[in-house]
Amino acid sequence: MLQDRGDADMSHDFSGEHMCPKYECAINVLGKRWTGLIIHVLLRGTVRFKDIREMVPHMSDKMLSERLKELEELEILERKVYPEIPVRIEYELTEKGKDLRPVIDSIHEWGQKWM
Repeated sequence: MLQDRGDADMSHDFSGEHMCPKYECAINVLGKRWTGLIIHVLLRGTVRFKDIREMVPHMSDKMLSERLKELEELEILERKVYPEIPVRIEYELTEKGKDLRPVIDSIHEWGQKWM
């Protein structure tokens, strides 16, 4: 005689398994507020601070500066300073950052379908 086990048969036992540290790190980076939006803007090409601020209007200048520094430290973007008067600073994705395109595109598609 078969017993009705309900949802127990449908679930997986994850006890004893650990989250992959590289996956966890990636989620922590991309999951930070504003980061995905900044990367989305940078996927269009080289931009200046004011361009990002205009495309992500509810983010403060302070927060944008912090996120840009974090992404630069992670080598996801590159900050280029041009010694002109006034000084011109531009941001662009590195190869590492450009590799995020399919991830960002997938999130965009998922959001369009389900949000």
